[in-house]
Amino acid sequence: MVAKHPQAMKRAATTTASPLPYEGSRHQTLSAYIQARFDEFSRSQKDVAQYIVDHMDEAAFQTAEELARRANTSSSTVVRFSQALGFEGFPELQGAAREEYRRSVAQAAQSGGSAPLFSLDQNEYESALAADHVNVEETARKSSRSDVEAAIEMIASAQRVLIAGTDQMAFFASYLRHLLSLLDVRAEIVASPSQEALGRLARIDEETLVVGLSAGRPHPLVVRAMKLARHRKSRTLAITDATLSEVAKLAQVRLYYSSNSPAFVRSHTALLSMIQALAYGVYSRDAAQYADRIKAFRLK
Repeated sequence: MVAKHPQAMKRAATTTASPLPYEGSRHQTLSAYIQARFDEFSRSQKDVAQYIVDHMDEAAFQTAEELARRANTSSSTVVRFSQALGFEGFPELQGAAREEYRRSVAQAAQSGGSAPLFSLDQNEYESALAADHVNVEETARKSSRSDVEAAIEMIASAQRVLIAGTDQMAFFASYLRHLLSLLDVRAEIVASPSQEALGRLARIDEETLVVGLSAGRPHPLVVRAMKLARHRKSRTLAITDATLSEVAKLAQVRLYYSSNSPAFVRSHTALLSMIQALAYGVYSRDAAQYADRIKAFRLK
């Protein structure tokens, strides 16, 4: 057997490791291509992949630096991710993102999509409102009635609801707990790794419904709550703006909301609407039962 020269072996290894070229124009969309190769990426690259798949319009028009900030990573990671997909750099990936975005807009127009709220020369205020309008509409379109009904049934029948949400999600966890308390549903929140919160996690059992709230990369505490719930055979519900989120993968039922925004923070308008709609769904199961209780709260 003839041994290969070290340089030849090095060239062969490099050739084998070369990323496959993206040929979305002939085969599949960019988002489908990314999802198909998702498990190949590093953790930081997965953050970029996840964000692009769920925010294609932002990836189509933002700079690499802006996209990196939204995905909680660095611009160099965005560039390396582009190259891992077979692009020369981010501008080429962005070109594919724009192509997919324009196709989706054209398809929406052909199917009788609603007219834009404002003229094309929007100011910042109008752009933010327009984005929120689109977010609510996209969330509604992507919602599965069976998943929504399953989520409402899980909440209504749970002996105990534990809502995990940290940082910006802590507000929404608290608000969901408030809405459920009006309906006499026993609900608690885990919003920080405090001793009290960890004690609530320790009490997770088969009668507990664990609800995980996340935006972008989920907080380790929320992931821990979902993993513990799975281990203890609890029911689990994920509410997230990332379809490839680890929290979503750990949940039995998943609800997705759109959070696109031209502003410096994600939009949570659709999330707020979803939380209120879920609470109303629970209320509507037996409105007569809850009517007097709700009236009593209104009189306070």
